[in-house]
Amino acid sequence: MRQQAGTSLIEILVTILIVSFGLLGVAGVVGNGLKNNHSSYGRTQASILAADIIDRMRANRREAESIGAPYDIVLVDPSPTGTSIAEQDLNAWRTTLASTLPLGTGAISMNAATKKVTVTVQWDDSRGTGGHSIQTFVMETRL
Repeated sequence: MRQQAGTSLIEILVTILIVSFGLLGVAGVVGNGLKNNHSSYGRTQASILAADIIDRMRANRREAESIGAPYDIVLVDPSPTGTSIAEQDLNAWRTTLASTLPLGTGAISMNAATKKVTVTVQWDDSRGTGGHSIQTFVMETRL
């Protein structure tokens, strides 16, 4: 009976060690899940916002289909400040991009002959990817 004194204490310490390694593994999985969830949120918001500006263009089809359409903008253009419906749409869209996505900006190009619209949304996904990473979402459709 005397030879086994203290073995249960060693067994408990080994069990605590094994459980602590398991909990560290679970913490790593949860951390990666949060990071991927944040990245997925950004892609979902980019998709929703690209569909939003396309719907705005369809609602204002005559102006959107005109030659030199005001809806044609590039990523580095500042937001329009005019009073036309197209300029108000673009200003609201760019404002929403900037407030929803980190460093969010967008561009729109339209082929007047085929009525094909390409919407590009860019944002900084460094939190989701663990480094400086500009993500780009492109949606193409016809008006």
